[in-house]
Amino acid sequence: MNAEFYEALDALQKEKGIPKSYMLDKIKAAIASAVKRDKSVPADNVDVDFDEENKTVRVYIRKVVVEEVLNKSIEISLEEAQQVVPTCQPGDEIRLECDPTSVGRIAAKVGKNVIIQGINEAVNGSLIQEFENHKGRILTGVVSRIDEYNKVIYLDINGYSLPLGEKDQIPGEVFRDKDHVKVCVSDIRRNAKSQEIVLSRTNAEFLRRLFELEIPEIADGTVEIMSVAREAGSRSKVAIRSNNPDVDPVGACIGQKQMRLNSILSNLSGERIDLIKYSDAPDEFIAAALSPANVRVIEWNEEAKTCRVAVAPEQLSLAIGKTGQNVRLAARLTGYRIDIVAE
Repeated sequence: MNAEFYEALDALQKEKGIPKSYMLDKIKAAIASAVKRDKSVPADNVDVDFDEENKTVRVYIRKVVVEEVLNKSIEISLEEAQQVVPTCQPGDEIRLECDPTSVGRIAAKVGKNVIIQGINEAVNGSLIQEFENHKGRILTGVVSRIDEYNKVIYLDINGYSLPLGEKDQIPGEVFRDKDHVKVCVSDIRRNAKSQEIVLSRTNAEFLRRLFELEIPEIADGTVEIMSVAREAGSRSKVAIRSNNPDVDPVGACIGQKQMRLNSILSNLSGERIDLIKYSDAPDEFIAAALSPANVRVIEWNEEAKTCRVAVAPEQLSLAIGKTGQNVRLAARLTGYRIDIVAE
């Protein structure tokens, strides 16, 4: 234990944001655990004194002075005690200095594990604290590692290496080292053993946030996203409305020469987007959601959230969509269960 020990603590505090006092508490517990294992002494009887000014660490074992020793781990005979503290008497508690470097290999390993666990807990704590504020937002990471076996991509974001799992990658995407990748912080999972930042490119929130990034009218509230239905990598429907009668919501999202929409699509690996004008009238909204099919008749039950839609026979397959995708997305977008029949 010397100046390098304290320099390492300073480095942890500066680089990882781990308070020095926190690590000293963990190291104290580690040393006490190691001494307990090696000397068969209760951890509560181990004192660790840190002297940052003189760059020293001293370890003491507290024992009670007795005339007859019954428990060597917590008691010391009067004769032995007076060799250390000549004035002590039975019933006094004295501190016996212990060389922490004398602990055995097993005990040292125990101590090391406690310190490593403390560092990991602190790093995870600072990680969670930092990303808590980013939940639901889009961040850009740089591909730092690709685990091809597990199909996991590791992204360097704000100095942390975070995994992007296979199910959170858009189907068909191919990443290369150093690629810049936009992701949404979709969840922060906590359990007894670990804490995890969940990144996603497949959830609806990712698409919603892309629109906010690329379309100023959405960012400032002029145009509002009412709902999103998405099947990542294939097709999405986005319901939008304008809070300004002079602004066309669809035109605002498409942009001049389709530049705004193309900028969004460039992040989606070939996914198609249907822009749907939202309406408070269920029949109008459902009809728009089923585009590009033309709807003839709609009967709906607002309380049960069900509706029956009639289309021309030649429009039936278009309304349903390949593998039912069009009607499935329309149902998610509107919140209604939709039955489609040929007129």
